[in-house]
Amino acid sequence: MSETIFSKIINRELSADIVYEDDDILAFRDISPQAPVHVLVIPKVKIATVNDIQPVHAELIGNMVLVAQKIARQEGIDEDGYRLVINCNQHGGQEVYHIHLHLMGGHQLGGLS
Repeated sequence: MSETIFSKIINRELSADIVYEDDDILAFRDISPQAPVHVLVIPKVKIATVNDIQPVHAELIGNMVLVAQKIARQEGIDEDGYRLVINCNQHGGQEVYHIHLHLMGGHQLGGLS
């Protein structure tokens, strides 16, 4: 499997503003934020796209959502609301082929187009 910018962050070859870490998940602030709070939640195991998720990954993917919920609470955006997005492949807007959950909030978000 080819290395991505995210695997380099996991391996500490690149720095990131990490807001959460456990044995399976890493979360850090997006370097090009689209909202006042924009955090990427990634699994430490490389899964290239949503299409590559297998039944064995179900708990991990669920835990990514729970981590996003926890970060939203820590950032104080849980009550006003936030958006969770996973892009898949080129037409879905995926740029890094290591699945990642975008947690965005901190102001009124526009509609999806």
